[in-house]
Amino acid sequence: MKGLRFLRYGRLLPAMAWGLGLLILWEAASWYLLQVRQVPLAQSKLPYIHEVLSAFAEYGDTLVQEGAVTFGNAGLGFLLGAAAGALLAILMSLSKWIEHLAFPYAVASQMIPILGLAPILYGIVHDERVARVLIAGYITFFPVSINMLRGLRGVEPSALELLYSYAAKPWNIYFKLRLPASLPGLFSGLKIAAPLAVTGAILVELMGARHGIGVIMLRNLYYGPSHTYMFWSTVIVGALLGVASYALIGGLERLIAPWQPEFRDKGGDRL
Repeated sequence: MKGLRFLRYGRLLPAMAWGLGLLILWEAASWYLLQVRQVPLAQSKLPYIHEVLSAFAEYGDTLVQEGAVTFGNAGLGFLLGAAAGALLAILMSLSKWIEHLAFPYAVASQMIPILGLAPILYGIVHDERVARVLIAGYITFFPVSINMLRGLRGVEPSALELLYSYAAKPWNIYFKLRLPASLPGLFSGLKIAAPLAVTGAILVELMGARHGIGVIMLRNLYYGPSHTYMFWSTVIVGALLGVASYALIGGLERLIAPWQPEFRDKGGDRL
């Protein structure tokens, strides 16, 4: 255990050092633009980190409340999109005819830019919450379906032969071999889609919603230099929501599919 803890700290310390170095470099560059070069609106381009953190602390309650609205709508759309993507992957794995019918349309649907689709969808449904959920689900279903289908089709031939030798029924093979084998691919798709779902929800909020972190972001952008630090605080909140969604899916993956090589202890240190 001591060796494992040391290994974890050994991975964490370089990341912390890089993060601290980046913050120091950012602060120095901001000072250089403002004090040395005296660039007009320098703080709008590269604000002081400590001022952004100060604004974040001052308006933390508002940022948390609006961020929760965004995260909730993105999460609901993410769940619906994941369910639709998983169902489509299962159907395509069961039938080549369904795959040949659905796959081209699934690929073609991803050719539509989200930046163009969001205002169209918002104009059709006239409901900010429904629009956010639909966009988040739209973003989610494709990476989930593609990655899960790859997992369903990527079963080891030797494992299939073993089950065939035991005269296993098709549904037994599917539930005891194919579905467990598809979990790594499923979670890969979920981890790709989770931050994108948050981004999609924020994009819809920029179209004229009443609540959400995107609304606060847009308002402070319009107010100009006097609200620069608040604007950057909303950007940080949006990034943190994406990171949180990715971390949440990663934690679920560790609980549901712990047999994957990256989750195993390295080195065999048992002290």
